[in-house]
Amino acid sequence: MARYFYSKYVPNPLSELDLESLLERLRDFFLDSGFQGQFYPGEPSPHSLQALYRALAHVLAGDDRLPEEWRRALAEFDDEYPDGSLPEDVQDFLDRLIQRLVQENYLTVDQQASGDGQGAQSEADPSRARFRLTEKSIDYLGHKSLRDILSAVGRSSFGNHRVRELSTGVESDWHSRPYEYGDNLNLDVNATLMNAIQREGLQVPLNLEYSDLMVHQTEHRSSCATVIMLDCSHSMILYGEDRFTPAKKVTLALAHMIRTQYPEDTLKVVLFHDSAEEVPMQQVASIQVGPYHTNTFEGFRQARRILMNQKNDLRQIIMVTDGKPSALTLPNGQVYKNSFGLDPYILSETFKEAANCRRSGILINTFMLARDYYLVQFVQRIAQISQGKAYLTSVDNLAEHVLMDFKANKTRVVH
Repeated sequence: MARYFYSKYVPNPLSELDLESLLERLRDFFLDSGFQGQFYPGEPSPHSLQALYRALAHVLAGDDRLPEEWRRALAEFDDEYPDGSLPEDVQDFLDRLIQRLVQENYLTVDQQASGDGQGAQSEADPSRARFRLTEKSIDYLGHKSLRDILSAVGRSSFGNHRVRELSTGVESDWHSRPYEYGDNLNLDVNATLMNAIQREGLQVPLNLEYSDLMVHQTEHRSSCATVIMLDCSHSMILYGEDRFTPAKKVTLALAHMIRTQYPEDTLKVVLFHDSAEEVPMQQVASIQVGPYHTNTFEGFRQARRILMNQKNDLRQIIMVTDGKPSALTLPNGQVYKNSFGLDPYILSETFKEAANCRRSGILINTFMLARDYYLVQFVQRIAQISQGKAYLTSVDNLAEHVLMDFKANKTRVVH
């Protein structure tokens, strides 16, 4: 007679893990700004596969869905992958988890394998391999950042950009007005008939004249081209506070909001440091600060060039910084630097470029993450020249100020 043995069903931990939830738990790791590196200079690159294994071990060590012995092994992981410290089944679990992230298009892995010098490839070295976030991951992180920001300020939707100028469109929100040549013929039938009746009395047939025509008015919906200028000088991670990671989070949140709610808008990102350059949105998450100065002049100039190629109704620069301008690109291409105080020459050229932006119809709003008196004066002067605004913010309320201001800037007349 056959015998049957039954054991407790143990579900596959890999199938129970939600990858989006895992991404959210890894968000701070993915958006690393280099802040921790100043305290632990020997740590692996935050974009290496080695660092990813370490981050996964950290977040999964407390996951109750994993066997207890696995969680204990992950908690004791000694950060030196691979050295045989993890049990084989736990190591295989992490390998398959990263493979699943790649297969579902959340990550791409660049295997920089070491060769023998003759073109032959050996087994990939995890300490040299690098991973990159895909556009799918970037958009998800932006969605989560936007959700967190909106829940913090008690708002669920921003709607569309609005300006005080009224136009004739499809949706009727305002009183009607006489038809003018060139208007969309969004006819207000009731008002048109009333004009004809008042002129000729109630009779059939009712003769309509050109002056009787009335059209509905709607709020004018404008499109906006925005450049976010991110200061990535070294001061953004100094003084015991990480200021760059919140700046990246608000950039991703703004990008997601524009893509989903303002599809007619454009958003570009310019980093400014010793110089300035535009970076693709897909690279924002992996940007780290460096030992740089602050070339605000070049940031304005690069942003102005980008915005002048856009055909939107509104153009604006959102600058996030915490430091004084300490570098300037000279006409010959060389960079003049002065780390001590506010150099009068650097200031004057920076103010001239802000004035150029204003003459080009570009609004500059500055979000200053410092409250030193001389820095406050600097951003107030920029706001005065560009007719924009200067906000003294902190890492706690930066996102709220940026998103609220982005919406509020649409309430102006477009000429």
